[in-house]
Amino acid sequence: MRLSPDQTVFWQNGFVKLNATIATTWGLMAVLAFGSFLVSRFLLRSGKRTKWQNGLEIVVVAILEQIEEVGLKNPKKYLGFLGTLFLFVAAAALFTIVPGYEPPTGSLSTTTALALCVFVAVPYFGIREQGLGKYLHSFMEPTFIMLPFNLISEASRTLALAVRLFGNMMSGAMIIAILLSITPFLFPIVMTVLGLLTGMVQAYIFAILAAVYIAAATGEGKPDPETVKS
Repeated sequence: MRLSPDQTVFWQNGFVKLNATIATTWGLMAVLAFGSFLVSRFLLRSGKRTKWQNGLEIVVVAILEQIEEVGLKNPKKYLGFLGTLFLFVAAAALFTIVPGYEPPTGSLSTTTALALCVFVAVPYFGIREQGLGKYLHSFMEPTFIMLPFNLISEASRTLALAVRLFGNMMSGAMIIAILLSITPFLFPIVMTVLGLLTGMVQAYIFAILAAVYIAAATGEGKPDPETVKS
């Protein structure tokens, strides 16, 4: 049994290899990019909207509302990054209904890359909103003694994001593979449905955690001092 799509190698030349993780990752990105191009090509501001546009607006509005509920006051600033994270992880799970498909999120390399994206995005948004000096000073709050602990927290939560997503996605795929070898009819269908549900939940959790980290870095998740005084 393959524990990771990394083990499926399509082509290799020395240390350079093309495995299933790379192929499915780029395939998913191509599908999402082409799909967004098709859906957004004929958007209308008025008049009768198509079913595709209505579906797109429902998804976008839902993501914006979730970002705002986390505490980010201007969710449109973060829609591109957080929305893409959610859609990629969700699509990786949804395509498990395709026979022979292995989600790239079942590889630690993919989940680490996604976590590193969050790791880079957090200071990027934090510096853009607060400025470099104020952002760096936040690591010494409430006292400078907390500096090493805050730095360790930044690194550890990135690792936690990667391992959490990898563990949940890989375990679901392994359970389906085991049940498919034992009972090749009813149980795999049920577990595939549960796997889709688990994948959507993991996509939601990953995106929400990223939003929480960004809200903390930008200071938008903190209460307004004037509101607290009043």
